[in-house]
Amino acid sequence: MKRFARFGLVGGVGFVVDATLLALLIHVAGLGPFAARAVSASLAILATWRLNRALTFGPGPRRQAVEGVRYFGVGTASGLLNVIVYAAVLLVWPAVPPLAALVAASAAAMAASFLGYSRLVFAR
Repeated sequence: MKRFARFGLVGGVGFVVDATLLALLIHVAGLGPFAARAVSASLAILATWRLNRALTFGPGPRRQAVEGVRYFGVGTASGLLNVIVYAAVLLVWPAVPPLAALVAASAAAMAASFLGYSRLVFAR
């Protein structure tokens, strides 16, 4: 359970990195919201990889470059799952508040990413 708690803490840090960079890239650098999000999300994934490697899972058995590509792949897949679950909840149950859909989507993505990182990226 300690590992999952550290994973959740690292995810919170990743969210702060993502949100902060998104705001800076839009309001200071003048990027559009989609280009800014592509950059901020990528850098947040990089930050969470390094933090999860150091604090949650430890180094994996592969070279760091391979580990990084795998981590980015799992992160991207779990991000897509988040969007798909969010959209599905709102389409199937239109009366559900968007925030509730976000909670459900985030929980599904968090579980999927934990499983993916622990089994595909950092598994020994």
